[in-house]
Amino acid sequence: MTSSSTVLITGTSSGIGLAAAVAAADAGWTVIATMRDTAKAGALQEAADRAGVADRVHVKRLDVTDAGSIAACLDEVIAEYGHLDAVVNNAGAGQVGTVEQSGTEPFRTAMEVNFFGVVETTRAAMPHLRASGGRVVTVTSVGGVIGQPFNEAYCAAKFAVEGFMESLAPVAATTGVRVSVVEPGAVASEFVSSQSLDIPGLLEAAGPYAPALKGYIDRTLAAFGSAQSSADAAASIVEVLAAAEPPFRVQTSDTARAFVATKLADTDGAAVQTLTGTWVR
Repeated sequence: MTSSSTVLITGTSSGIGLAAAVAAADAGWTVIATMRDTAKAGALQEAADRAGVADRVHVKRLDVTDAGSIAACLDEVIAEYGHLDAVVNNAGAGQVGTVEQSGTEPFRTAMEVNFFGVVETTRAAMPHLRASGGRVVTVTSVGGVIGQPFNEAYCAAKFAVEGFMESLAPVAATTGVRVSVVEPGAVASEFVSSQSLDIPGLLEAAGPYAPALKGYIDRTLAAFGSAQSSADAAASIVEVLAAAEPPFRVQTSDTARAFVATKLADTDGAAVQTLTGTWVR
């Protein structure tokens, strides 16, 4: 990174995205902080002011579900700054339910925001990142490694993101672009509350799934009661941005590492990247 290094971060109106924008600016990056509705930029701007980095945080509109919006934002960034050194794919949305009752529409919605939004943003940014020898950092989830009850649509989308990025990484590396995924566990942010869950209503409508749903909700509320802060999770993102040799896979806490280790022996992704990297050299 240099003093003029530029990073575009999606989904910065709250939570991890907001914290990452402030932390990256504090680390010296010029931050293009994007969100679908820039009227919601107040919390970010206040946080940047408090941190003394408001001059390095620049809010722009970007809707990850709209290819035209993505292209327009990137055109503005290149016109104003001349280059793009990193993209952090952070924008996302959760969904609670089970397929028999929800139907398939929530799956399509989750894939559109959490997967296709990442694909399109990455695709559009790649020419600029190749020019700068930059990097793609994508916030996935421990739910992109281990499927979680009543998160079928969300986890399916995050699994897809992990597969996309793991496949892209060795190809992008041949052109000088580094690809990493960052996997938070429970994070105390607006991510849960933003789903506006009517828990009594969900339980009432759950029918035969009500006992299982209640168990899941009780466990989840307890987990988020001792969750990692958004700032702590964001610190992992900034470390990946700054690393000379960033790993492919990073968990943001010891809890997250222990959880995904249940499934992944290759917790930092090095063994897979070493293997598939030989296929393109």
